[in-house]
Parts: sequence; C-alpha cells; structure tokens
Amino acid sequence: MQFSRALRALPVVFWLGPAAPDASLAAQARYRITTDGAWFFQEAGGKRLARLARGAQVAGGDARGDWLAVTLEGWIFATSVGPTPRAGFDLAVTRTPEENLRSAPAGALVGKLPQGFLLTKVNDGDADRWVHVTRTGWVQQGDVEAVAQVASSRAAGTDPDTSPASPDPSHVESARRTVLYRAPEGAPTGTLAPSAPLRVLGRSGDWTRVEIDGWVRSGDLQAAPAGVLVGVSAAELRAEPQRYVGQVLRWTLQFIAVQKADELRPDIPNGATYLLARGPLPERGFVYVVVPDAKRAPLDALTPLATVQVTARVRAGRTRFLGNPVLDLMSLETLP
Repeated sequence: MQFSRALRALPVVFWLGPAAPDASLAAQARYRITTDGAWFFQEAGGKRLARLARGAQVAGGDARGDWLAVTLEGWIFATSVGPTPRAGFDLAVTRTPEENLRSAPAGALVGKLPQGFLLTKVNDGDADRWVHVTRTGWVQQGDVEAVAQVASSRAAGTDPDTSPASPDPSHVESARRTVLYRAPEGAPTGTLAPSAPLRVLGRSGDWTRVEIDGWVRSGDLQAAPAGVLVGVSAAELRAEPQRYVGQVLRWTLQFIAVQKADELRPDIPNGATYLLARGPLPERGFVYVVVPDAKRAPLDALTPLATVQVTARVRAGRTRFLGNPVLDLMSLETLP
C-alpha cells in the first residue's frame, strides 16, 4: 500500500451526516475496490474522508452518474475508537493519524480511517480488542467492479462446485518485478517476477507480509525445529502483540549489552538480567531478552555488536512504553 502518507494530510472530520443503507448488507450487491487508495467520500462529489485498499469488498447501493453509494463493513481495534455525541453515529476514530479497518479481526485491510472518522457500531465483537462497525458513503464508479454472486444450487439449478467464486483478497500477485525483503526496511532477500502468486499474511503500515506460492528443490531445504516459529518479524509482534505471547521464536540478533531491569521496565521482572539487542536482523529495532539465572554463563563471552541466534519464548509482543518485544531466553548461540 502506498497511500498511508497521504492520509496524514487529511483533516479531522467534525460532522458527517449519516446515510442509512436501503437494505441489509447481505442483500446488497457486492463490489470490489480496483484502485489502490481509492477515495471514500461523504457525498457524491463531496468531501473526501478516507482511502480504501485495492481488493476490499463493499456493499453497493444507489448509483448517481459516475458515483456509487457503498457501505463499508469491518473491524477496528477497540482501543482506537471512542464514543461520540454526533447525531446518528456511535464511534469516532481516536488514533492519530489513522487506523486500519479490516474485513475481520486481524483480517484483510479494507481501508485506512483518519482520526475523527465516524462509524456506526454493529456489535462489540471481542470487546477487549475489536469492534464491528459500518459506514455509508460514496465512491467513484471507476474505482470499483461488481463481484459475481454465487447462486445457490437450489435457486439457480447450478452445481455450486462449478459456480464462479468471489476472488479472495488475501490472494494477490506481484504487479511488476518486485523486491522481496526479509522485514520492513530490511535488506533485500530476493526478487519476484511479475504475476508471482502470493498470499497476504498480515500488514504493518506501508508493508505487506506475503507467503510465496512456488516450488524449490527438496535438497535445498532444512526442517525448522518442532514447535519453533521462524521468519516472524518484530513488526508482526508489534502489530498483533497478543497473538504471539507464549510462542517460541528463533531470531538472529545483534547483541548490544547486558542490563538489569528496574521500575522503568515494567514488562521485565525488577532486577532481572536481560540482553539489549537489535533485530531480528535485518530489522533495527530494539529487543529485550530476559536471561534466567541458569543461562547467564555464556553472557560473559559476548562482545558488543556480536551476532547471536536465540531461541526464546515471547513474554510481550510490545512493551508498554517503547513498543519493543520482550522474550524469555531458552538457548543462545554466537554466530560467526
């Protein structure tokens, strides 16, 4: 996605009149956004409110010339919205400068909503983390395409196994020759040819984590340790901190120093020894690795900026104040 920076220039919306859909979302025609960063408008030809993600699906309503009334439906972090007194709406986005609207909890991106964007609450969903919301507005007809509806075999007399299915927005392909990175802002790790099949695993800011669909020679592979996650980035932990708590990771880190925790590190037991490190390489953010007493001996041989490989359990996906991951060390190996 290339439109997040543009959203920072959006003004805070102070009043946006509601426009209730004429029918339930289930009964409305479905449309797919075909333009990355397509604008969502308050009225046909009116104020621009938010940007939508290519591949996102919306429920369509009335058409007016080059404009189509649509209803966004999705899920947003409960901590990123708050109640609003503005007539006809329940919630307003409180996060600055924007927050993601997703098709399901931790699902595909629907759009990026700026601070002040007004929403109607459907239900609380997982009240501790997600809220189910909707919002009606307008898009330009050139930014959408109709999604073929799959008719039931009883109603249409067709075999559902041969009926065309709506494309899954989690399955995409590279639009051009594309550089593949191990982590956001990290070093390149390869190049994808145009139209390479990909599956979206998650998003963080302007970056999308993808799974590549392809084949390699069996002799070029090695098995990952049982029960250990490999290839997980610190950006993913920060984006979904609760998802990874208790999971075991294998990370390559750059050792900085051995330190003692104090009251300024509430996510680490007071007085505990921990490694201050950067990574997982090539990411450059800080990571805290808590070291139990039984595993302190190897620390004496470490020198600053040494590269180490750790197997560790996630204590916290992000710290309370600085947003850095906290791990509990299980094993450590110094790399050349």
